[in-house]
Amino acid sequence: MFRFSSELFIVGLACLFCRVVCQSDDLGLKNGYITIKTANFNAKIVRDAQVLASLSPAGDSFDFLPFDLISARAGNGQYHWGDITYRYREDNYGPWIDGDSAASRKAVTTRKVGTGVLASSGLAPTLPDGGPLNVTREWLDVSGDLGLRFTIENSGASPVEIGGLGFPAEFNSIFTNRAAEDTQRLCSLSDPYVGMHAGYIRVSPVRGTGAALVVTPLGDTPLEAYRNLAEPSYEATAYGSQTFEGFYEWQVLSRAWAEKEWANVQPWNAPSSKTLQPGQTLQFGVRFSVAKGGVRDIDETVRKTGTPVAYGVPGYIIPRGSTSQLFLNAQSNPISFSSEPVESLAFSQLSSGSYGITPSPTFWGRSRLTIDYEDGKTQTIHYYVTKSGTEAIGDLGRFLTTKQWFNDTSDPFGRAPSVMSYDYEANSIVAQDSRVWIAGLSDEGGVGAYLAATVKQVIQPDPEEVSKLEMFIDKVLWGTIQTKDFGVRKSIFYYEPSVVPKYTYNSAFDWSSWTSWNKDAAYAIDRAYDYVHVAAAYWSLYRVARAYPELVKSHDWKWYINQAYSTVIRGMQSDVGYNRLGLMGETVFGEILTDLTREGLTTQVDTLTKAMRSRAAQWDSEEVPYGSEMAWDSTGQEGVYYWAKYFGFSSTATKTVNSVLGYMPTVPHWGWNGNARRYWDNIYGGKLERIERQIHHYGSGLNSLVLLSAFRSNPSDTYLLQVGYGGSSGPLSNINQAGFASASFHSWPDTLKWDGYSGDYGPGFLGLVLGSGTYVAEHASFGLLAYGGVLSNTENDGEVSVQINGPVTRRIFIGPLGVTINTDAGRISSFSYTSSSGAISVVLTQLSGAPKAAAAVLWVDKSGDSASYSVSSPEATCERSGWRIPLTASGDVVVELTSS
Repeated sequence: MFRFSSELFIVGLACLFCRVVCQSDDLGLKNGYITIKTANFNAKIVRDAQVLASLSPAGDSFDFLPFDLISARAGNGQYHWGDITYRYREDNYGPWIDGDSAASRKAVTTRKVGTGVLASSGLAPTLPDGGPLNVTREWLDVSGDLGLRFTIENSGASPVEIGGLGFPAEFNSIFTNRAAEDTQRLCSLSDPYVGMHAGYIRVSPVRGTGAALVVTPLGDTPLEAYRNLAEPSYEATAYGSQTFEGFYEWQVLSRAWAEKEWANVQPWNAPSSKTLQPGQTLQFGVRFSVAKGGVRDIDETVRKTGTPVAYGVPGYIIPRGSTSQLFLNAQSNPISFSSEPVESLAFSQLSSGSYGITPSPTFWGRSRLTIDYEDGKTQTIHYYVTKSGTEAIGDLGRFLTTKQWFNDTSDPFGRAPSVMSYDYEANSIVAQDSRVWIAGLSDEGGVGAYLAATVKQVIQPDPEEVSKLEMFIDKVLWGTIQTKDFGVRKSIFYYEPSVVPKYTYNSAFDWSSWTSWNKDAAYAIDRAYDYVHVAAAYWSLYRVARAYPELVKSHDWKWYINQAYSTVIRGMQSDVGYNRLGLMGETVFGEILTDLTREGLTTQVDTLTKAMRSRAAQWDSEEVPYGSEMAWDSTGQEGVYYWAKYFGFSSTATKTVNSVLGYMPTVPHWGWNGNARRYWDNIYGGKLERIERQIHHYGSGLNSLVLLSAFRSNPSDTYLLQVGYGGSSGPLSNINQAGFASASFHSWPDTLKWDGYSGDYGPGFLGLVLGSGTYVAEHASFGLLAYGGVLSNTENDGEVSVQINGPVTRRIFIGPLGVTINTDAGRISSFSYTSSSGAISVVLTQLSGAPKAAAAVLWVDKSGDSASYSVSSPEATCERSGWRIPLTASGDVVVELTSS
């Protein structure tokens, strides 16, 4: 997607949003604040409104709230912790009536405080007149934590049904008008676990280090839904823009919203309401706790509040035919398990606190596991069931090269034949869009389809697909998308009727905005991001040509690797912008460099190494090296990390890992687990264009590369694997039953569906191809675990065996040995190892549904020390810094590796 220059960070989509120029002090800031302290927090509440204005861990100056911008957030309709929204109706009948403490503020009524109460107020002055509900708010000291509690009383003469009840959640995620260094210093990001009584909000500093924050239920306060809040947008903060995503609220009750705005949407949890009889009261609240050890300490901090904690391996996206392991830690015993849809999941107890979760062999899609505990608490864990990894990826390849195959040779833009963007809701190729790049086969929003189609061949080649992709490369990619001097155009579709007078542009589109480039603008070759995708396409066909030479007809492997190399180098020239930034997917540059080295192409190796070292050295000198076209982004980290690690800039590599952990959470929900933060790209690549937290946009797959690589260097840090594997699994969930892959899932509760466009899916799938595999880890609490495989005979005479069932079957990492093994053909069906000796046995076989490979090249990398491995098979020969292993047409080949 085209983006604004990073120098324009204060703008943030100003052209797309109506802004209010100024605001009044409706909070009553002129009357000051009340300072409240607990053992774990220093806080300030506004004296008149008694909403939370500042929240810092005791002994720490970092503020989780935007206190420095409080004067710009003092108007009516701007939400803070301590506000409340609700919907009710009397006698359980009639229209829902809204209440909102922020809509028209008045000073609240201060009340006398009791034991453990830090401040108390009646909210009647700031709520609608005449309603039957009286609301009292209290700020509490809860065992050194900060508590927020509401007491709601029915003071009327009739029963009152409360169908909506929410607590707005404000954190300092405002990037508007901040320099990058200030964003890193001041801001934090939050994500929910919509898990009922086990639900919570986790908040981490953007820099990824320092204390984190968790907000958990206080009493009977389930996190039933998570609603986006509408606020007015002021110039000073730009609510709902690229520089300020906006805020959400913790919803305890949601039936009224589900009946109206969310009708025909499957919510995360069953919507509920509560009825208050005359004179009856209800209490709800939340608790703020400090995770002093940072993001890695969040689960333990949640557990200490008495909230149930879940840990899923390998995560919450489960391919059919596999079983996920679930660990539960709660103060009360579980008494029942159920799934919705009914029987979509089967569950069995493996050991104390450990359960096996197996999807039905016929089920596909979202499934909610509900756990009821003896103490009355209910926990929901959200899974997504896909087809088996290889089946889903096979479906993807077929859909891309059939339904998304554009072969109209009369097209005046020269796009045929090619794999193009697709609108699944309209069941048609996106041949036109006023955002011209989407139909123009370049930029992320237009390249996603062909990038996914080409890199898919690396792990699962198909003869018909390869044949079509060779046609695409020869007739469209080389010479049309890419100029003969290796420049890459931003789009080959454009809006300029005078240039294509016989072409009919869709008059329903608005062609007047900046997104409708003319030919000169579209043909510009000045965007470095676009070079990554083209290089990845060439590299993919190089890998196919090397492993399955009979599939590739147009060119040999030398041509493809040279095209990939030349594209990278051209993208580093001075007339190409953004090439001094980390680029999405540029881990593939590292793969190209590795393959050039294996091929002995020393001149190209030296040139590419020099170009990458220059960039890495620059990043090592910068405080915040994650620049982008955007004000704040989660895309530069991947490239910065890869080259910082490669060239030994260890402090920058560590800083980058922390940055990723600041915006990539792990929670027991398939949507947020490993979901790198993106919230504006539907504007540029989606069908439904809006600012919102996107679920498994391409950031998930690409940022997982950082964490999985860091884990391979430090196998004791299993937190990296938990988050990283969740991210690498994300692109699998985007593929529907027909094989169509959506750009992202819409997280707002009025939608909760996959976007209609394929958009920029491809970069995320590249992340899956480059990072996914089978990982074995020794967890400090749960012992030996396998991600993307099934452990068997664990520690039987010191031997561990693993059966592979992940989507990528050519990569394994054995954490206890620090060994990575990759193969270029066939697949690894299983492996075993002995911890004491380091001996490894790998079973190679042909890849089902793919051509038979004559041989596979096996590469073994031992991290952490200088030990190396040798292959004892007499048929193995050295090739490209690995071992060439002959494969049989059918049956297994066992390769024994010994440590030396």
